[in-house]
Amino acid sequence: MTNKNKTVVRSMDILNLFIDYTELSFQEIIELSGIPKTSVFRMLKSLEEMEFLEKGTDAKYRLGILFLKFGHLVSMRLDVRKIAYPIMNELHNDIKEAINLIVRDGHEAIYIEKVDTKQKVRLYTAIGRKSPLYAGACSRAILSFLPDTEIKKYLESIELTSFATGTITDKDKLYETIVQARELGYTISHSELENYTSAIAAPIFDHKGEVIAGMSIAGLEANYQGGNVEILVEKLKKATAEISKQMGYEQH
Repeated sequence: MTNKNKTVVRSMDILNLFIDYTELSFQEIIELSGIPKTSVFRMLKSLEEMEFLEKGTDAKYRLGILFLKFGHLVSMRLDVRKIAYPIMNELHNDIKEAINLIVRDGHEAIYIEKVDTKQKVRLYTAIGRKSPLYAGACSRAILSFLPDTEIKKYLESIELTSFATGTITDKDKLYETIVQARELGYTISHSELENYTSAIAAPIFDHKGEVIAGMSIAGLEANYQGGNVEILVEKLKKATAEISKQMGYEQH
């Protein structure tokens, strides 16, 4: 390893410390990195000049403004639709059921992608169609994994109306399904948006651990009974976990 490469690697070792620590003093960086004092001093000076790090009036170092710029660019370029599509296609080819991708739009969810070419019976879902966050498995996959305060605010402000025979119109029951979804990691619906149809959905998370989308497997209700559900859930959760991973989500 050349001296230049060694310096780059050691500089990255210092920057990586800030994954676990918000701020660090000069001495703490030396102790945590195991890098000699003179080298740390020299590298910190360079990292500060390049805006990778900034030194506060308390003499502690924090990540610099450059990371905000990079972070913004990365988040803009990470397109959940683009990442999800090949995984959705692979899942559809495997199970031959409709695969839907939705994102939140205020109190509603909007369908932004769909793969259903091999499904024999086409469903009501279509790209651009909206549904309330409480109705249908896919929408509720987003609602269930929002912060508690947002869920509480939503439940207080929303009026539950019926779309089909299985639509949840009782707030206590809706809250129960949210709690269950959090425990199981997925949601399920039967005849909530259209009679005789069912869906299983799971959330997709971003690099901040926030829910940014929901993905569902949907079809005729008869296909979503008994042991078949377990098989579909396993395949769906594997697919959404992969999308979340590619969106930068790290599961702990």
